[in-house]
Amino acid sequence: MKVRIVVTLKPGVLDPQGKAIHKSLESLGFGGINDVRAGKVIELDVADSVTDEELDGMCRKLIANTVIENYRIER
Repeated sequence: MKVRIVVTLKPGVLDPQGKAIHKSLESLGFGGINDVRAGKVIELDVADSVTDEELDGMCRKLIANTVIENYRIER
């Protein structure tokens, strides 16, 4: 089964990568962009027997830094 984990910075955490993307888009002539936040997507191919609790544990222990990041698991 394919599982997608979306990791984003929590609100209020500085995002230098997002700022760089924002400035680059503006310099290329793209307007109307108020803010950019960069994140990451991790795709796992797991056995059907892997539980939501196990996926949550993977995220908390390794995939996301829960001090500054939020994550969402999509089955």
